[in-house]
Formats: sequence, structure tokens, C-alpha cells
Amino acid sequence: MEDFSKQELALLKKLSTPRKIQDFLDGLSMNFSENGHTCYSPRMVLREKKAQCMEGAMLAAAALRLAGYPPLIMELKSVQKDDDHVLAVFQIDGCWGAITKTNHGVLRYREPIYKNLRELAMSYFHEYFLHDGTKTMRSYSVPLNLSRFDAKNWMTSEKPLWYIVQHLDQVTHHDVLTRSQIARLRKADVIEREMGKIIEWKATNKRSKN
Repeated sequence: MEDFSKQELALLKKLSTPRKIQDFLDGLSMNFSENGHTCYSPRMVLREKKAQCMEGAMLAAAALRLAGYPPLIMELKSVQKDDDHVLAVFQIDGCWGAITKTNHGVLRYREPIYKNLRELAMSYFHEYFLHDGTKTMRSYSVPLNLSRFDAKNWMTSEKPLWYIVQHLDQVTHHDVLTRSQIARLRKADVIEREMGKIIEWKATNKRSKN
């Protein structure tokens, strides 16, 4: 924590609950990576005032850490045609919740009411679909504790944190469907697809979905 400036620490310490952290993330612009893909550290997110899902999850994990929680992130993995999604996860009274940064009206904050991580992950399943309604979520990762990267100053680095992305991709992932279940999946209906088009921030291009 010593690497954060006094101003950065003062801001982060105000984010003393998961709800406050989520409200802060919702107020940040969406990072559409117009000039190339980024993987900002929490410090860089605070500086740039924008984030995509991975960047938002890492900032949330840093804020959770200052609030007394372990800095945990979890990945939801989809088929190749869709984007994966990353959450900061936390536990209160033995139940799991999640903080996320997204541009859509789905894949958002989860109250800490889920008994285990599979329950939490599956709460996103029916929201996870392509424009044609194809449901795409296939697995979720075990939580990754970002404190393992403290020696690399992940919270305040001025360099991209691609090594965390790579590590998260390599941790254990649990499948959520069998082949037969995948074959029987019904597409999201027209109303669901229309709701999935609701966004908060308009991009100058269409590179980013989450």
C-alpha cells in the first residue's frame, strides 16, 4: 500500500464497502481501447478514469484489500466467438458476491448471497449470449489472489499487467455444462436479446463488448 500516493489512498479508503466500490466503478468511463488493447493497473485506472472488465476487477480487488478483504478475481470463460469476463469476488457471512465493470445492462454486480462460487458464476449464465441469442458461458476459474503479484507492484505499476491476464487464463477452470447440455441449449429470446443491447457508454468504434 505504501506505493499509492496520499491522494490515491484517500480515494480508495473512501471505497470502504463492496457497494461503494461498485458505485465508483459505475462512474468510470468504459475503456474501449481505441488506441490498442490495454491492461491498466489500479493506479492507471484512477489516472485515466476509465476501465474495461479486467482493469475494473483489479481496481476493485485493490479497493477490497484496503477494506479488509483478500484481493480476489475470477474469470468467466466463454466460447471463442464471445468475450471472457472478469469479476472481483468477495465473501460476507460466508456468502459470495461480485463487483464488475461492464458496458451492458447484464453481467453486473452480484449481492453476497451465493453459497459457493459455482452458484455465483451460474447467476451469470443466462445473461451471457451473442447477438443471435447463442448462450456462450462455458466455465469459471478458481479465484486468483492478486497478492501473489505484490513483488511486481501490480497495484501501482505504470506498465500493462498482461502477466496477470496470462496467469488467470492458466489457473483451474471448472466446466459448467456437459456436451449434451450444450447441445440442448435454447437461444435467448427476442426480448432478452433486445435487453442485451442496452449500454451505458457509446464507443467511437466497436472493438470492446464487455
